[in-house]
Amino acid sequence: MQTMTTISGWGERVRGLFADTKGPWGPKKSGDEPEPSPGPWGESPAGRRPAATERGGNISSLDEFLRRSRARFSPGGGGGLPEGGLGAIILWGAVGVLAMWLIFTSFHSIEPGERGVVTRFGRYVYTLGPGVGLTLPSPLESVQKVDVEKIRSVDLGSDSGEDLMLTGDQNLLDLAYSVRWNIQTPELYMFELAEPEQTIREVGESAMRAVISQVSLNDAIGDRRADIEDEVAKRMQLILDAYRSGVQIQGIAIKQADPPDAVNDAFKQVTAAQQDAQTYINNANAYSLQLRQKSQGEATAFEKVYEQYKLAPEVTRRRMYYETMEKVLEGVDKTIIEAPGVTPYLPLPEVKKQQQQSAKESGQ
Repeated sequence: MQTMTTISGWGERVRGLFADTKGPWGPKKSGDEPEPSPGPWGESPAGRRPAATERGGNISSLDEFLRRSRARFSPGGGGGLPEGGLGAIILWGAVGVLAMWLIFTSFHSIEPGERGVVTRFGRYVYTLGPGVGLTLPSPLESVQKVDVEKIRSVDLGSDSGEDLMLTGDQNLLDLAYSVRWNIQTPELYMFELAEPEQTIREVGESAMRAVISQVSLNDAIGDRRADIEDEVAKRMQLILDAYRSGVQIQGIAIKQADPPDAVNDAFKQVTAAQQDAQTYINNANAYSLQLRQKSQGEATAFEKVYEQYKLAPEVTRRRMYYETMEKVLEGVDKTIIEAPGVTPYLPLPEVKKQQQQSAKESGQ
């Protein structure tokens, strides 16, 4: 009942605004007697109708409305507004506000890394590319700008608690990883997924568990992390494309891959022992390589000597004999001299000892 009363009151105000109580010739002066008006124009001050009425012509309702509006808003026109052009200022101000509203809600500047999703009464119509786009004014059409170049990240795993996964060799693995993504098709991203980030989280966890279940624990914590990351990214993209999500996966980064906390220390000890064993193996391989290279060098040198021996066998044989004897007698305290008229063997160390003993006896 109250609502009907309010509507009725506003209707009376509107009718009063456009009501013609003063006549086309301006307001009547105080003291004038009201005169009967046979038509909407009333009679002129001279007591007769306008010439157009006398000739039987009719003025359209639109022309009549415009003339009355000009009469009300013009200075001194009898519209009840104070002099000084206040009515014109209000009119032009309303026109300016309307023009600004049309400009700001119809023209849209889209940055190079953005796309403008246009909706008409809430329903998707088209997408604006970078530059200046034109749409219908609000609220007929609205534009929502979406950044399609920004790389977003979602963290999953042990940052929020222990996240255990089962490997292919029936071992538990505690993983922490992040998913990098951006918006590829903004209209699909806005209207196909109710909760895009939550969807990406669930798809990422599902893809990671599927890949981890096909590898061993050593592969997961070892040097196959890059292969696992690539496989998870491919699986996620396939699932999100099937959802028509408009999301592009940029990459997966595994930040932590450890056994559960209860057995982590034992695994570290095993890993340290494996590293030590690998160190010993590497050292043995290095020593073997060194011996192999030394043997190859000696064989090469012998081949060169053999080539010289074939050219001069006697000289080479004597040279080899001398070199061999030098090596053999290098640490022996005996000297053998072979020459005509010379004793073949001189016990020089014994002679020296006898001389030292004789010197001691003479001194006593």
